[in-house]
Amino acid sequence: MPTYPQEPDRAASDPVEPVPEGAGRPPRGDLPQPGPPRPEAANGEPGPDAAGPAPAEDEYTTAIQELEDRWRRALADLDNLRKRHARELERERAVERSRTAAAFLPVLDNLELALTHAGADPGAIVEGIRAVRDQAVNVLELLGYPRHAETGVPFDPARHEVVGVVQDPDAPPGTVVEVLRPGYGDGERQLRPAAVTVAKRE
Repeated sequence: MPTYPQEPDRAASDPVEPVPEGAGRPPRGDLPQPGPPRPEAANGEPGPDAAGPAPAEDEYTTAIQELEDRWRRALADLDNLRKRHARELERERAVERSRTAAAFLPVLDNLELALTHAGADPGAIVEGIRAVRDQAVNVLELLGYPRHAETGVPFDPARHEVVGVVQDPDAPPGTVVEVLRPGYGDGERQLRPAAVTVAKRE
């Protein structure tokens, strides 16, 4: 049988490079695995996966800032409205006070005239004071506060204030016998009730 020459063992014949001392080979399981490349835009700028604030967070921040701005504006408008209302209310009060005071000026003029003629006829002075009183009552009625000094009418707790009860055989029980102090106004616009005495009930 012919014999063929055997090829030398390549693994045995290849020289093995020595490993430097102190350098160890990492185990294969610890080698970092390469990940997929991050996408980049065509112009070289970072893509949507690059680090940075998320678009949703930017939208929330902008919405919160807009709401805070609208809230501050609403507070400012409310404060301006309150101040304007206070000024208008004070102006209306001043106008009403002036109108009321002006309505009583003729009454004061007549009182001054009566005092000027105080040394004249006493009867004329009494008539002058009575005329001034009637004029003042008329002013109050024009302002919405009519005078109430009626006798012989049934007692009304909304218009009368009882200050005394008397026995009067000529007056029906529960009726006004005498008005000690007139009342002015009606209902919610009442300045004061009339102070009266009432006939006693049997």
